Amino acid sequence: MLSAYGLCSAQTTITKAFNDPIAGETPSYVSINGTVDNSATGANTTFNNAALTQGAASATVYSTPTSGEVTTYPGSTLKMIGSGNTIFYKQSAAKLEITGLVTPDATLNFSTNNGTYISYPAAFGYSETDTAQGTFTSSVTNGNFSGTITISADASGTLIIGTKTYNNVLRIKSVQNFNLTVSSFPVGTVTNTAYSYYDSTHKFPLLSYTSANINVPAIGMNQTTTGAQALNETFLAVNDFSAKKEGLKIYPNPAQDFIEFKGQTENYSTAKIYSLDGKLIKTSDIKTGKLQVSELPPAAYFIEVSGNKKAESSKFIKK
Repeated sequence: MLSAYGLCSAQTTITKAFNDPIAGETPSYVSINGTVDNSATGANTTFNNAALTQGAASATVYSTPTSGEVTTYPGSTLKMIGSGNTIFYKQSAAKLEITGLVTPDATLNFSTNNGTYISYPAAFGYSETDTAQGTFTSSVTNGNFSGTITISADASGTLIIGTKTYNNVLRIKSVQNFNLTVSSFPVGTVTNTAYSYYDSTHKFPLLSYTSANINVPAIGMNQTTTGAQALNETFLAVNDFSAKKEGLKIYPNPAQDFIEFKGQTENYSTAKIYSLDGKLIKTSDIKTGKLQVSELPPAAYFIEVSGNKKAESSKFIKK
């Protein structure tokens, strides 16, 4: 992760080395309350989502597909479960491709022609359109699908989310347009539009939004579902560590072997340490007034303390 810090003043570029997901990773996301504003486009723009607030925890888990799943979705090397959906990917040096998509409404198997999720590297101005094809199943009918996926880095600038501001943010937009057929007869369409906001210091998107529509006129089905999530880090109140006002202090910062807690420790019983990309690194009881951090790699982290007071967070450096 430290290799990314030098990029924070440069234009954000999505690369395989830094951004490609790895089995075993579990980025910490939360659902979003409010409507994500994706209207801004172009360079040096502002993505103003200050009105968004934190919702419930929304775990995302990356894992290795089972042999049975690889048989069903050929070529799959990675599986992601999050926000009620399961996505199977094929990873290569040049791109990340979708081999399977399982949603509450339908399952798409890209076995005939995988669909591009993103090609590496991707910077502002990147755009490509890929064809995709396979089979679909749903609760009402089964058949084939074919169409296109258009991916573009269509905007860059400053992201405001809640009370936080992030600079050098790159937005990736993906639009999937698929036609559905049953026994060669057109029966409907699937359209999925997604926006993901990246910066140079976080591996995973700071903010993600999806809107999916499945339309099958013959059975009166025209259903749209939307969802949005953000890294838990975006809502940690690092600029207002009010636990200090309660008489609890954390020190030293930077820390090498231990973080110590001094003051009204009776109000806080648990400490959680997160990486900058929102991954939970460690959970510990802090009733002893001390938290060991010697095993952590040198980097910046967030520490969140909780107990019978509102959870509060702060940023610290591990030397």
